[in-house]
Amino acid sequence: MRIILSSRRVAAGLGLALAAVLVPGACSTGPAATNRVRVVAAENFWGSITAQIAGPDAPVTSIVTKPDADPHDYEPTPSDARAFAGARLVIDNGIGYDPWAQRLLDADPGHGRVVLDVGKLLGVPDGGNPHRWYSRAEVGTFITQVTADLAHIDPAHSAAYARRAHGLVTHGFAALDRGIARIKQRFAGSPIGASESIVSLWADTLGLKLLTPTSFVDAVSEGNEPTASDKATIDAQIANHAIKVFVYNEQNATPDVRRLVDAAHRARIPVVTITETLVPETARFQDWQAREVDELYRALVEASR
Repeated sequence: MRIILSSRRVAAGLGLALAAVLVPGACSTGPAATNRVRVVAAENFWGSITAQIAGPDAPVTSIVTKPDADPHDYEPTPSDARAFAGARLVIDNGIGYDPWAQRLLDADPGHGRVVLDVGKLLGVPDGGNPHRWYSRAEVGTFITQVTADLAHIDPAHSAAYARRAHGLVTHGFAALDRGIARIKQRFAGSPIGASESIVSLWADTLGLKLLTPTSFVDAVSEGNEPTASDKATIDAQIANHAIKVFVYNEQNATPDVRRLVDAAHRARIPVVTITETLVPETARFQDWQAREVDELYRALVEASR
């Protein structure tokens, strides 16, 4: 667990990474050398889904994988730059979440490379909530698009991509979808509190009511100081048991968030932790998400006793 710095700027190390793609020969390990379709995802939550659809026909590399990494401020390496330059398909989250990825793309536009910007796909502008992988419906939209992109780039394996995507939606996501339905059926409309906007889309997916002020969750997500009024509102919600569960992102445990977590524990309000990237980093997307949904369900059951 670490505290996220208030700045959301791309670090100076990006310059080294950008330089690497401009050095002659830096891209010699790309697809031109192997004739294989290579895919790079800026973050492993999109990379995990894509890898399951791509199977053995298209290797997928994810850049941000460590649970203690902050995708906003990630410092790309020269090898990251080479991976972007050599990819036929690049997936970035967009919406201001991973600006370093766009910088790498701009440094080497490439020829015939397909870029799947999730924010643009979903019509979410910069400044919107970037945590779209916590929306089950929007994950479905992503699966449809990335399958189409893989088939466009590699038509010889289009049937295999479609088959794997169908299996992922109908079987691979079955446990996750059952968990979502179970919460909706038993706890629809239940009030919860949250540390930041990553929980907002999750609450919508699960049919829960997020009581935390939008201005508070947005401030924490962007590394800004919440207002005293918002802090007082959340303090009162916890003290008066207006919320059933408090959910927080343990990858962004600011002092304000830690204070709220401690207050919830003292009030005997169940606390659930979630993360922005896969935990463990080797997990499949749906297993990670299903575990978090199950933990929230058990917390809601405890709160209802």
